[in-house]
Amino acid sequence: MSLDADTLADRRRLKRRLFFWRAGAVVAVLVALIVVLAESGLSFNRTHIARVTIGGVIVDDRYQQDMLERIGEDDSVKAVILSIDSPGGTTTGAEALYESVRDLSEKKPVVAVLGTVAASGGYIAAISADHIVARGNTITGSIGVLFQWTQLEELLDNIGVQMREVKSSPLKAEPSPFHKADPRSIKVTQELIDSSYDWFLRLVAERRKMDEATARRVGDGRIYTGWQAVENGLVDELGGEEAAIAWLAETHEVDEDLPVTDWVPAYPELGFAGFVGQALGEAAVVAADGLTGKTQQTKRLTLDGLTSLWQPDR
Repeated sequence: MSLDADTLADRRRLKRRLFFWRAGAVVAVLVALIVVLAESGLSFNRTHIARVTIGGVIVDDRYQQDMLERIGEDDSVKAVILSIDSPGGTTTGAEALYESVRDLSEKKPVVAVLGTVAASGGYIAAISADHIVARGNTITGSIGVLFQWTQLEELLDNIGVQMREVKSSPLKAEPSPFHKADPRSIKVTQELIDSSYDWFLRLVAERRKMDEATARRVGDGRIYTGWQAVENGLVDELGGEEAAIAWLAETHEVDEDLPVTDWVPAYPELGFAGFVGQALGEAAVVAADGLTGKTQQTKRLTLDGLTSLWQPDR
């Protein structure tokens, strides 16, 4: 009996030690999270300016759109900075982003800060804001729409491969990389491009207060430096985030001393980072990245459909 009593007592002491170790680990994680939040300038329900980064290839991203909607509903957000560094992407992705930001701008002032590149669909994102700031050497503009395909007919002939097809009508799946383009398919494709291009030009004319002729002149597909963009009315002023905050203070009475907090979409497939984003707000995903040492956010890079994407010839 004495041995059994001693064993039982040892087990109880071991359970107590395990409990304290587990509780300590939980407390340590919470403290680390709070420290990272503090070092990142993040806090719960703290009045701030939201920074939304539009980077890489722009696609139709409903998680990003949901985040923008939540920013509009968050009373702690007093203004929004769109930090754009993108060559563009799909035309529908740029359209969806534009509409989401315009809806957001009805609730919060929005200013765009252009980085190294904000061209094509990246410029569509820029004109969705109420004010545009760029560096002198920012690459921007590239107003236009693109449809490309690879012509493989001669290559296939050289290696002895023929592509056979049966289709419902001559214009189905045209133009094709496997044979010379029919003039009718080129005409239809050009009409498709022209329709999207006219939409792009209407946005430029409306948002930059230009007549149609001026919008077409500056929107001929060329790229501009930030200096040239200011001269041509495509950008409002030169500078960085400080200039954007000064504009917010001057025109919307936003406190210049407010912290600027990063918001990022909370993708559900990201495990811990997704949970943090849903539970604590998208900005806290940055803290999750700090704890795990990894970048948790990903973006799908499928480029189906028309593209508004600047890519230099090589």
